[in-house]
Amino acid sequence: MDIREEDGGSFLLFNDAHLYIQLHDDGTVSAAKLGDCGPALWSQYKNSGSKIGILIPTVTGVLLLLLVALFVWWRSKRKIFTERPENCSGGLTIFSDAQMKKATRNFSEKLGEGGFGCVFKGTLRAGSSMVAVKKLKDLGHGEKQFRAEVQTIGMIQHINLVCLFGFCVERSTRMLVYEYMENGSLNSHLFSKKGSSKLPWELRYRIALGTARGLAYLHEGCTDRIIHCDMKPDNVLLDADFCPKIADFGMAKLLGRDFSRALTTMRGTIGYLAPEWISGVPITHKSDVYSYGMMLLEIISGRRNSEIIKEGEFTYFPIFAAVKVHEGDVVCLLDSRLEGDADVEQLTRACRTACWCIQDDEDHRPMMGHVVHMLEGVVDVQVPPIPRSLQNFVGMDDCSHST
Repeated sequence: MDIREEDGGSFLLFNDAHLYIQLHDDGTVSAAKLGDCGPALWSQYKNSGSKIGILIPTVTGVLLLLLVALFVWWRSKRKIFTERPENCSGGLTIFSDAQMKKATRNFSEKLGEGGFGCVFKGTLRAGSSMVAVKKLKDLGHGEKQFRAEVQTIGMIQHINLVCLFGFCVERSTRMLVYEYMENGSLNSHLFSKKGSSKLPWELRYRIALGTARGLAYLHEGCTDRIIHCDMKPDNVLLDADFCPKIADFGMAKLLGRDFSRALTTMRGTIGYLAPEWISGVPITHKSDVYSYGMMLLEIISGRRNSEIIKEGEFTYFPIFAAVKVHEGDVVCLLDSRLEGDADVEQLTRACRTACWCIQDDEDHRPMMGHVVHMLEGVVDVQVPPIPRSLQNFVGMDDCSHST
């Protein structure tokens, strides 16, 4: 066998078979049978011995050609594991299971765990920036989440959306490789008792506005509308500069521009679910708006909206907040850890915006693009009505306080 490099391609000459194979840079393969003076003409031989003599090397050559073509195809389907991509625009990188084990030091440092799997800290190569590797554990539900994330966040980019670098698919293994977010989730800063930080008001407002911009892009800036379906503080990650990035698109739903609603099974987290989820009607992007409104109340107050509280005769924080906003008393809703240190105009705007987002009728909820304008101060934010679904949720006793 003779191997030569010419004209930007690779040439292989199999002397016994007289087969001439060329591997081109573009991934294509060509071959020819060599005669004494160039490619031979394939013709019928009268002699049966001649037929056998030419049949064996021909079959051998075809098999070799198929093997080479298969190798070239396989190689074209994989990208060599090198270094962290500078951005998402170059496409997604395909990693192997062995590469992921090496990057995460055999999954030794766990960052967090959710319903679909665990997230580990990793480094693609020595001296490079860190990544977060999400390892999905259940091939049934995990496969659905994997496909949802690749089909949504894998195809878009925005400063307020977490960046997906690549993925791993090997046998039953499914992994997603994301940019590493140094300051973890918003949830850990708002509610974690261990090492929780007191986010100043200015930072909270910036996080609320950035998250709104990310959602507005999903709903209004993509070719297909993307409904996140699980907006909550756990799914808002913060980078080194506390820039918020929406993450975890495992429950996301793609909705074509020709469709206004999506019929899907109920998904999301208790405390952030819009009334239409519970009633079973097809959802719209306004379901995300409701979840955002509930999350905004938590950013303002530092309290979980699903917790039982005791504020006078109220036992459910969102209805207490809605009543206080209606009465014009928003300062009492501010996180007590801030000790009143907040811009009152911004606080009023944020509280009113949150209560508009959690209206019962989805038609009364603003678009996320409008929410951005409300928080930016571009438009006035009127006092919203008290959502009736919250009154029904807590019963008639609390209802009497909202009139």
